[in-house]
Amino acid sequence: MTGVPEGSRINYCSWSPDGRYFAFSVREPDQGEGPVTLPSLWVADAETGKARQLLGAPEYALNTVLDHFSWIDDTRLVVCTIPQGRGAPPKKPPTPFGPKIQSNEGQAVMQNRTYQDLLKDSHDENLFEYYATSQIVIVSIDGQALPIGPPALYCDVEASPDGHFLLVRYLHRPFSFIVHLARFPKKIEVWRPSGEIVKEVCDLPLAEDIPISFDSARKGRRSVNWRNDKLATLYWVEAQDGGDPKNEVSPRDIVYTEPAEGGFPQVIAETDLRFQGICWMDDDLALLYDGWYKTRKTRTWVITPGNPEKEKHILFDRSTEDVYGDPGSPKRRQSSLGTYVLAQVRNSAGNKCLLLDGRGATPEGNIPFLDLLDIETGEKERIWQSVKEKYYETLALLMAPKGDEVLTLDNFKIVIARESQTEPHQFYFVCWPAKTETRITNFPHPYPQLKDLNKEIIRYARSDGVQLTATLYTPPGFDSAKGKLPLLMWAYPREFKSKDNASQMRGSPFSFAGINSTSPLLWLARGFAILDGPTMPIIGEGDEEPNERYVEQLVASAKAAVDEVVRRGVADPNKIAVGGHSYGAFMTANLLIHASDLFACGIARSGAYNRTLTPFGFQAEERTLWEAQKTYIEMSPYMYANRVKKPLLLIHGDEDNNSGTMTMQSERFFSALKGHGALTRLVLLPLESHGYQGRESVMHCLWEMDRWLQLHCVNATGNASASDNAEANPAVTSSGAVGESANENDPFARPSTRGFAALSSL
Repeated sequence: MTGVPEGSRINYCSWSPDGRYFAFSVREPDQGEGPVTLPSLWVADAETGKARQLLGAPEYALNTVLDHFSWIDDTRLVVCTIPQGRGAPPKKPPTPFGPKIQSNEGQAVMQNRTYQDLLKDSHDENLFEYYATSQIVIVSIDGQALPIGPPALYCDVEASPDGHFLLVRYLHRPFSFIVHLARFPKKIEVWRPSGEIVKEVCDLPLAEDIPISFDSARKGRRSVNWRNDKLATLYWVEAQDGGDPKNEVSPRDIVYTEPAEGGFPQVIAETDLRFQGICWMDDDLALLYDGWYKTRKTRTWVITPGNPEKEKHILFDRSTEDVYGDPGSPKRRQSSLGTYVLAQVRNSAGNKCLLLDGRGATPEGNIPFLDLLDIETGEKERIWQSVKEKYYETLALLMAPKGDEVLTLDNFKIVIARESQTEPHQFYFVCWPAKTETRITNFPHPYPQLKDLNKEIIRYARSDGVQLTATLYTPPGFDSAKGKLPLLMWAYPREFKSKDNASQMRGSPFSFAGINSTSPLLWLARGFAILDGPTMPIIGEGDEEPNERYVEQLVASAKAAVDEVVRRGVADPNKIAVGGHSYGAFMTANLLIHASDLFACGIARSGAYNRTLTPFGFQAEERTLWEAQKTYIEMSPYMYANRVKKPLLLIHGDEDNNSGTMTMQSERFFSALKGHGALTRLVLLPLESHGYQGRESVMHCLWEMDRWLQLHCVNATGNASASDNAEANPAVTSSGAVGESANENDPFARPSTRGFAALSSL
């Protein structure tokens, strides 16, 4: 692509419906000490690769705070821009106008999870309005721009499939200090592209009282969207239980549809569980999904939108936890309207069928597949399946022409991704009827230093009989006969309602070992074995809540994992570290308290450690602190800080906005640990949120983790030195001198590339 200024940052990429153009935002480099550059809208010609600016400052700079842009049709876009003449941002008064007051004199029940980055006062409200207010502009690819409507807090603007209407959503006051902007008052209207208002769909009030249960919903019209199978028809859902799952009613949700102009709402479906989505085909066929998180139940229904009187019938009824019983998800293809609808393919008998893309979970690992499903007879025909040995293959893309005709296997074409333990994924065309394959890509190995790493999915049992799995990695050249390795176990607990489902195999032994910027697999280059993702199921069957026996089950899972890697002769039992991010950090702290004999040290990133600070639910826990006080306290590492006897590294983003994992969690836990003389260290990464993105932050995070592992795992007092291990096994590298002094020969004295080349080179 040519024409984009050097050093610019590109974002929000989007193809035109006909695939001829490619729209994106550009932010050019800032110029010295002057004002920051504002993003502009560009478009590139797909055939020539030439790019040019459509909109930009000073007249129409993009405003991407709440929305950005989308295509109306092949030649027009609807864009959110910064209003002209916006002026300077409001200044905070030097003295407050008065006290901050929040009131519940009406005694309403408002239970909300622990949200971060909320508005705090009237000045915050003014700032939010200033930065988030947009002016909608219609722009054509020849650069002609037309502002429409007044400036407002537009959070989503979407064109109807025929391009004749816009579905416009915008927020308005009163705002809230206790919930995030998705629950602010919201007005939804249908406009013409000229800016004329056709109708008001709804005006939703502030929603501070939605119950904390995952099966709850907002009152009023929700999930308001265009039907993908119609030129300009809306659909939406309305809860009949007030959005509260504790209210037993039938139906629980009703799905309505209505033309964009004229007409009246029509009921097309009712559900007794909570509505979860819909896939459109035409008036004769759509798939409706409902489910209930509490029981992990999910159902797929076949409905006839054009004849609501026709009784819907069940297609699938299963548990979301049962991966072995997952029939796959229906594929969609682009219709003549440019929207995506259910793909239909004629089977060998000539009948119309749905195309199901499944992960193919089995006790031997995932074996993805494509099935044709005749929804009238229920019969399936498997037309493609991944190979079962050496390689792991997945469907990447259905190659279907834009249109409404039923596909046939005579000219059926897909793109698959193929990978192995040592080969990154490559893309292939697969063409019917002979299923001939043509390779498309030739990506090089992203980290050839680890090309010959060893990967194995291992299975073992917990003391209560639950089957567990984990992925065990060892460095290239590892030989257990020459010595055991230090091992880093990186995990994340998950809740289940069934022992059988918790025991199911997930993943593939043949998939490629992807390594991201803060992955534990980086320590393969430092001579560690890695036990990645050992399953830590927290199970509560029947009426029992999973967290009632959280600590007991967590310790049992960890002990089973440690026993297995020691039994295999891979890990030195005195040199096993445990770590995790977010809920995995919470797990790490609990294991150092309740199973300290298993681990040499721990690394906890961006975790929450005091559950009394998240009193209205956390993770999959739907009960409040006052409903399950004993559970909240027993699960909180903060309450047992005096029992942490192994070294614990705490890392946290200094501006974590994730629900429940506020930075204060790590700060207070560190204070409690320090107050009891624990060996601990707290690292707060500036300007980082729940995950870490800045290069400096990522490299410093890796340095801190590596230093901790070398000090307290590889070279822990009483353990064999790294150099001893290196002599016994060439896969283990020596860490050199390790200490707290700032010796220039000490690779861990300060964050630098010294002594860290093996990791930074990846």
